[in-house]
Amino acid sequence: MPTFQYQSLNSSGSRQSGVINAPTRAEAVRTLMQRGETATSITSTNQTSSDVSSGAVAKEVAGKSRSVFGKPTLRKTEMATLIRELATALEAGLPLMQALRTIRRQASGKGAPVILDHLIERVEAGEPLYKAALEYGRPFDDLVIGMLRASEASGRTHEVLHQLADLLERSVELRRELTSAAFYPLLVLGLILISVIILVTVLIPRLMGPLLATGNVALPMPTRIILGISTFLQSWWLVIIIAIAAIWLLWRTWIGNPDNRMKFDRFKLKIPIVGQLIRDVAVARFTHTLGTLCSAGLPILESLRITRDTLGNTAMMAAIDRVQDQVAEGKPLADPLERSKLFPPLLVQVVNLGERSGRLESMLMHAATAFDRQVNTSVKLVMKALPPILIIVMACVAGFVLAAILLPLMEMQAFAQ
Repeated sequence: MPTFQYQSLNSSGSRQSGVINAPTRAEAVRTLMQRGETATSITSTNQTSSDVSSGAVAKEVAGKSRSVFGKPTLRKTEMATLIRELATALEAGLPLMQALRTIRRQASGKGAPVILDHLIERVEAGEPLYKAALEYGRPFDDLVIGMLRASEASGRTHEVLHQLADLLERSVELRRELTSAAFYPLLVLGLILISVIILVTVLIPRLMGPLLATGNVALPMPTRIILGISTFLQSWWLVIIIAIAAIWLLWRTWIGNPDNRMKFDRFKLKIPIVGQLIRDVAVARFTHTLGTLCSAGLPILESLRITRDTLGNTAMMAAIDRVQDQVAEGKPLADPLERSKLFPPLLVQVVNLGERSGRLESMLMHAATAFDRQVNTSVKLVMKALPPILIIVMACVAGFVLAAILLPLMEMQAFAQ
């Protein structure tokens, strides 16, 4: 009869481990449940130790594609809620299987019931929760799977899951703040463009028609420019639309090249005001994620690998790649961060102090709070700076159009006198 090594939690929450004989993995799980224990890991003794090592698991998480077409998924807000409910149920003392079944009974929507059914089925068959999530695919990304694995390895499951839920909720909140900050300026910019198109193509040609019919007044430069633009748009509008589509496709092709994307992301970091906001957002996300992963017990190299993908800027991601290589060689984390010149001095100092004092996780979490405040400051700066800039642009456009209308009328009046 096959032999399985297992790890489990008993009714009091204590971790147990041992060996059990059963015909199948599912039967081994049921035997443990009859004893009042909930299996967290069951592996056949025929597997080699390298198959169940953390290094092998990290490679599996990194290499396996989690893009599964056709399966229901969850938005990040829904994922945060699901993780929070699971953490709360475990904190209340429920075993993992009972917690999953409790959440499943009250699950609603299209994605959550299907995902929970899959997790329950695989965990009941003896698989760890993180492997069940990995098999399902999206919405379980590297961050979620890494934290699930860390929660089981650390024995602080509900604490780590609460940290993961906090991290996901902060990510959603940050995205909402940025969307809110960009909405008003983009709305104003859109109204400006629509107004200019209507003025140039419809109103001004009709107003200037009687004046042009007389042929007695020499049109001033602003009027000639506006009428020229109007004629061009009316005659070549289809060509313009095709050209815009072609430029967009060329841009997508160009930006798809990794080297070109790197150049563009570096350029974005140098844009006044906006570049600082992009950097602050990336650094806040990096610090929050790295601090959470390290406090959950993940090794620093795996934490860096997972955190790298949350930055959203290839230039900063390449810098983290170089940091990983040097940390793997035994160098401190702070030195390569400082040499990259893409991360603020405060973060470098915090990491340096954390490494020297052995309190890197807590130092990062404190720094993350400071960087969150910096992001809020940057968002407010953008919100205050962009509207006046757009108002100035609108005033210049309106003034130019007004001049194009009034100047010929004034000349016509002077000619009549």
